[in-house]
Amino acid sequence: MWIGPALVVFDLAGTTIDDAGQVPAAFAAALAGHGVTVTSEQLVAVRGASKRQAILQLLPEGPSRARLAEATYASFQRELARRFAEGVRPVPAAEETFRRLKARGVRIALNTGFDRDTTALLLSSLGWSAGVADAVVCGDDVPRGRPAPDMILRAMAITATSTPDVVANVGDTTLDLEAGHAAGVRWNIGVLSGAHGRDRLERAPHTHLVPDVGHLPVLWDVR
Repeated sequence: MWIGPALVVFDLAGTTIDDAGQVPAAFAAALAGHGVTVTSEQLVAVRGASKRQAILQLLPEGPSRARLAEATYASFQRELARRFAEGVRPVPAAEETFRRLKARGVRIALNTGFDRDTTALLLSSLGWSAGVADAVVCGDDVPRGRPAPDMILRAMAITATSTPDVVANVGDTTLDLEAGHAAGVRWNIGVLSGAHGRDRLERAPHTHLVPDVGHLPVLWDVR
């Protein structure tokens, strides 16, 4: 009898897509273009957040902050698209993990702090636009980004998953894990393949920490 999840919600960059540093580089370039300098630690701290929310957090207070945030976000989109156009690749064994889970009847959802256009570019580049995910939820699709549970709850609604007791959440940042905890998922799994290392992830709520998504099938004895 299958004792694993009915739905697995995966983050994208750093979790299922290889993190080659494109996201923080695009953030830094966009902010610098608008006269804002940030440290690497500041960039690491906002990984996993809605990208609009992250930019707003990194900007200084002031009367023109909202307008500057929109301009900086537009610059970030251009910078990131340019970097992703140079090539993206999945985390090793990500596609095999998807295949094994789907063979067991498990629904697959992808969620991300990227906007819909950037997400579409990524999925198209990977050949994941169709046939891979049962749901794709972006930061702009919900009222609140991580650490709120909204994206996970939206994925559950799309896939007709009625209870978090049969949901697994998988991500590479503390915000991913905080969102999973807020959603009340049964399996809240951190992967060490992306933005945050073991020291950070161990301090976040989690049920498991694994090297990468290729190690997920063994949790549920998926062959």
